[in-house]
Amino acid sequence: MKLKILIVEDQFIEANNLRLILDRAGYAVVPIAASFVEAMDMLDRHNPDLVLLDIYLQGSLTGIDFAKILNTRKVPFVYLSANSNRKVFLAAKATKPYGFLVKPFRQRDVFAALEVALELHGVMQKVGLRINEQDESRGLAEGKDGPNIITQSKSMQSVLEHIKLAGPSETTVLILGESGTGKELVARALHKNSRRNMKPMVVVNCAALPPGIIESELFGHEKGSFTGALEKRIGKFEEADGGTIFLDEIGELPADLQVKFLRVIQQKEIQPVGGKTKTVDVRILAATNRRLDEEVTAGRFRMDLYYRLNVFPVLIPPLRERKEDIMLLSNSFITKFADMERKIITGFSAEFIRQMESFEWPGNVRELENLIQRTTLLTKGPIVTEFYLNPEIIKTISSDRNLKSIAENERDHIMATLKGCNWKVYGSGGAAELLKMKVSTLNSRIKKLGIEKSKIKLQ
Repeated sequence: MKLKILIVEDQFIEANNLRLILDRAGYAVVPIAASFVEAMDMLDRHNPDLVLLDIYLQGSLTGIDFAKILNTRKVPFVYLSANSNRKVFLAAKATKPYGFLVKPFRQRDVFAALEVALELHGVMQKVGLRINEQDESRGLAEGKDGPNIITQSKSMQSVLEHIKLAGPSETTVLILGESGTGKELVARALHKNSRRNMKPMVVVNCAALPPGIIESELFGHEKGSFTGALEKRIGKFEEADGGTIFLDEIGELPADLQVKFLRVIQQKEIQPVGGKTKTVDVRILAATNRRLDEEVTAGRFRMDLYYRLNVFPVLIPPLRERKEDIMLLSNSFITKFADMERKIITGFSAEFIRQMESFEWPGNVRELENLIQRTTLLTKGPIVTEFYLNPEIIKTISSDRNLKSIAENERDHIMATLKGCNWKVYGSGGAAELLKMKVSTLNSRIKKLGIEKSKIKLQ
């Protein structure tokens, strides 16, 4: 049975072009809707499998309003957008679409977005059931030479599902997570599960690239193209031709390179410094520990590049949110490092386990691995009893106990300002003027923070 697609788009030419693309591909396209009211009618009458949804529609209600209806009915949707307004972008993102198609869109982008959205929707519908059924899961095996993701955590099940789903695809994947959570491990698992696994996976740490030669590092250069270019050099993208390129810390990419990077994703073309345009066949995986949506809002990251990268996001939870994995990982690491050191270590004391599970692990799995490696060296008997935390971390934790909360710091700051202007709230020289706050806002904060208003002069 053909999959039914509803197009909600108020520009007839764009909507019709999209309809023709889908018709030729064998999809069943229901009549096009140009407004919220028409879209509701088509939704009720045809019950589509997926909706391609423009943000701005005819009438007062928008695609974002319609998206909320689709969420309640569990109908997957992909936004069609040429909009660069950050407020609109954040409002659209909050409705949890299955992707964004940036106008003007190409045929292959449309097909990729549909494939990912439909498959991801299917996975998300089933993942809750699978989590309950897989309490004893031990992770994703990748074969003899591939990485193992060791987990029994329910919160990691969707990550494993995403890897299985996105691995064989050519879709760009954006891996999100704090430092040390294992973003590169997920990238390697994706590559190992792909059709490109016999070709190289080239890893690029965008944060570590020297500022003056980033373009040359990524795209290569011709001999004599700049001072010091004594010979031709192949860039990272060309090294990865036929395989996968993993761009770690993509959020650190400078603004001028973001434009060129967008072209690579859209056209699969690179231009070496001083050279001619070349076509490369690479699959792009990217990762960041930053909130890219916040970077977009702050103007530090291009919205169109974010759209292109965020086709298939994979979020890795921090270790503190999957504490059932702490001792599972510890056992794996102690076996590995004990073998390396030719030691016999058979287990952990109850007190050690208690300390491990109560620690917050700000450095995540990387910090855990480092601690177990240090523990292996320092342990003299068969049972690990000492929690050998890095002394610098102990010092930081101790000093952190004297730190104040944000609310406490805010209260102190407002109190100091009020005292400095003799408890005058508004008017010339008042606290509101000094704090650059509206009087109503300041009064609200004073009340919420429990500052004594009886001492405040109101003139």
